Amino acid sequence: MQMKIKAIIWMFYKSLPRPIQETILSFLEFSRLITALPIFSLIFPFPCRNRIEDISKFDRRVFSQNGEDGIIEMLFRKIGTTNKYLVEFGAQDREYNGRFLVQIRGWCGLIMDCEKRKDSKIKKEKITAENVNAIFKKYEVPENFDLLSIDIDSNDYWVWKALGNYHPRAVVIEYNADLGFSKSVTVKYDPDFSWDGSNYFGASLLALTKLAESQGYSLVGCDKSGSNAFFVLTDLYRAKFAPRPFPDLYKPPRYGKLADGKFLGHPDGAGIFVTIE
Repeated sequence: MQMKIKAIIWMFYKSLPRPIQETILSFLEFSRLITALPIFSLIFPFPCRNRIEDISKFDRRVFSQNGEDGIIEMLFRKIGTTNKYLVEFGAQDREYNGRFLVQIRGWCGLIMDCEKRKDSKIKKEKITAENVNAIFKKYEVPENFDLLSIDIDSNDYWVWKALGNYHPRAVVIEYNADLGFSKSVTVKYDPDFSWDGSNYFGASLLALTKLAESQGYSLVGCDKSGSNAFFVLTDLYRAKFAPRPFPDLYKPPRYGKLADGKFLGHPDGAGIFVTIE
């Protein structure tokens, strides 16, 4: 029922003249800005002293596409920060994971997208496994920083794997929830990959977890929408988060069409996934 109401509201919004749409968006932007800190002060009035079991309980959205804002806020309250520097691949003008940190928390960093955005803070860069380290060097990204966010709907696995001597405290990366939790697969690497809206994109949660562990990270959990996985350095994880069975950390897709009360995810694509051992 909730999804049907949202769909009706969205259809009504899209039917409005463009100037009215822009006015509504401007009002929503203003509302987000003035309510962000009060909302988060109520959600997180005190440090979380116990080890966290289910991070999806902290799902809260201010500027992020889903509930990433709340989970990221909780993560850094648990593990602390070093230089409050972030790097994000795949940012929209109004919605991206680092916006709350930059605009409200005073962080800085490198925010990019392959498309030119109105927001001048978002650099136009097409990220590939071949150029990711050169781009980090170009923008003088420090070797040790706090947050890396990857959402490029394609070679996410391969770009993270290609990173050299860069060690963020936490990594947020899109996973392909359509693939379940038992498959360890990713798209075949193609620097010119362009997502076609099907379920052929990105990598499964298990494949990303294997990669993370090889680089010294542990899976903390996923957001409720089944869109993003959250990893922290293993040394930090052990002290701050309660271990849980891997299948319990996986969240199924909460997107795509609904059938009998269940989300179907994206439609089937034609690509062939590569198995990650």
